[in-house]
Amino acid sequence: MTTTFDKFNLDKDILKAVIDAGFREPSPVQDASIPLILEGNDIVAQAQTGTGKTAAFGLSTMSMIDTSDRNVQILVITPTRELATQVSDELFSLGKYRHIKTVTIYGGSSYSRQIGLIERGANVVVATPGRMLDLLKNGRLKNFAPKTVILDEADEMLDMGFLDDIESILKFLPKERQTLLFSATMPEPIKRLAKKTLNDPKFVNITPKEHATNEDIEQLYYVIEERERDNALLRLLDALEPVKSVVFCRTKKEVDRVSTQLMAVGYSAKGLHGDMEQNQRETVIRAFRASQIEILVATDVAARGLNVADISHVFNFHMPFDPESYVHRIGRTGRAGRKGTAITLVNPMEYHSMQRIAKKVGTNIQFKMVPTLNDVQESQLKKMANEIEKAELDVNAQKILDILGDDINLSKISLKLISMLINKNSLQGPNKIGFDQKTLTNLIKRLDDRNGRDRNRGGRGRSGGYRGRSRSRSGERSGKSSGNRERRPRNRS
Repeated sequence: MTTTFDKFNLDKDILKAVIDAGFREPSPVQDASIPLILEGNDIVAQAQTGTGKTAAFGLSTMSMIDTSDRNVQILVITPTRELATQVSDELFSLGKYRHIKTVTIYGGSSYSRQIGLIERGANVVVATPGRMLDLLKNGRLKNFAPKTVILDEADEMLDMGFLDDIESILKFLPKERQTLLFSATMPEPIKRLAKKTLNDPKFVNITPKEHATNEDIEQLYYVIEERERDNALLRLLDALEPVKSVVFCRTKKEVDRVSTQLMAVGYSAKGLHGDMEQNQRETVIRAFRASQIEILVATDVAARGLNVADISHVFNFHMPFDPESYVHRIGRTGRAGRKGTAITLVNPMEYHSMQRIAKKVGTNIQFKMVPTLNDVQESQLKKMANEIEKAELDVNAQKILDILGDDINLSKISLKLISMLINKNSLQGPNKIGFDQKTLTNLIKRLDDRNGRDRNRGGRGRSGGYRGRSRSRSGERSGKSSGNRERRPRNRS
């Protein structure tokens, strides 16, 4: 396979790993960052998630490693345990032919084991801020003087309250070092951190708009009644048949409920949220990355830094609260040059908020209608017919015909077999879910008119007739989604 990474004059063993990884040409952030890093510059790189930032700093810095030196030469700081593990895995893969050793450091695991791995000759340490600062404060790391420090997903670390920890960590490290800062957005505190801790940095900006989203992601939204959320999600999964997807929920309780429901109807799904034990979370993510799980249902916090290249679809079960969350969520798909689809479910009361997010992130989010049950069934019948036509004959097929004998003719046998297949994959639920464009336009106009009259009367701008959302005394949304109806589990082998 040909590759254009050879123009950077990377170490030959690193370039060999690049070819193994299937990288044909550098992404924009790699193209801009790698030469600057190889020249020894500090850099501040702003680029969206999924644009190849890990390879940008990994390929360049690991090309410069002295493999005869058994001390830590590269420190990567990431906001979450999950991201630390994923970055470490990717760096290990890219550095395998140079025999570069990587160690992952995070809370919740044995101190002695992690320290022992470093002392046995780690070249690269990937760490979360809390555990890294703990080890440095307590003097547990001997001769710890990395030549290169990388702050990955800096804006995420800001959001999670780690900025003070980062500044404290940097005080323990050599002043003569190369520091690389990567961030999807560049809020003022991150700019101040860069000015304070980096030495005459070079700037790389691959995102001209503040919240610009990846053009490789098709962005769609569906307007539904509040009570239709469960049915809408199931219908879209049935219709789109995503290879690997993430469903974002607002609460841990909702993650548990939605993941349980998806499993009940035959999908391979697991939940991911902060109440799970660390080893459970790691097990779920490993299974998801290995495609043993096809749907990951997660909260925003649990999925921060989730770096899985082959996610085909992201579903926002509820609309995100702000543009930053929206960009973060949909950035889980469309990674490393692949195409992806992001889908958001909104009710009519959320319609204008969806439009504001689209305007803020500077993107076109298309309105779509949820496919009808009839449409999905028709599509699946055509797919089934195609699969039957291409199926290879099994050696035992003739035996079954012999057992059936002459009492049933071949036409009737064919119909019975097809009926069995249809029943195994039967779909249920209402035929129509959500709103078409005409109905939605009229409804939004009525809501806007009613809200305008309420404001003119000094009222509170109530929903005025839309009853898709109500509240119980606890303040949580009631009006149960119709997810309790029975649905025959399908064969998803």
